[in-house]
Amino acid sequence: METASGGGPLAAVVTASAAELLAKVARASNGWPDAAGVAAQAEALRDRAAPLAALATSAYEAAINAAGGDYEVGRAYAKAAEPPLRIVEAAADVAALAALVARRCDPALRPDAVAAGLLAAGSAHAAAHLVAINLTTAPNDERVRRADALAEEAARTAEEARAARE
Repeated sequence: METASGGGPLAAVVTASAAELLAKVARASNGWPDAAGVAAQAEALRDRAAPLAALATSAYEAAINAAGGDYEVGRAYAKAAEPPLRIVEAAADVAALAALVARRCDPALRPDAVAAGLLAAGSAHAAAHLVAINLTTAPNDERVRRADALAEEAARTAEEARAARE
């Protein structure tokens, strides 16, 4: 069965792009002593998020193509929830970094830091949704609760980034 590239890979790519934007903002913020370190942290987050796109695709395709009984198919879908959970974790970290960057960066670049935080928060929510969908038989699964909590935290920190403009 042929599958579309899907929301998981897109959430990973957007998360990686948001992290890259934060690295650019930090590097361009003259007079910020910690800018180089923050840029390096953002680049590490980008490097953490980018490969999750391919991982999410392959895990989802394995679930779609799973053969066997309910147990085998259920295991394949549970495994397909792992990459989106890792995307949520990375996106939450990017959103948190965006709040820091928005507070410390060159004020002219603050809108980009805020945009990065909002994009990361959106990716976290999208990936959390995918975790829940892939674990539909276990709505109280700890991974679903963790993904939802991280997505909510990402949204809060993205709003902190937005508040930094005021």
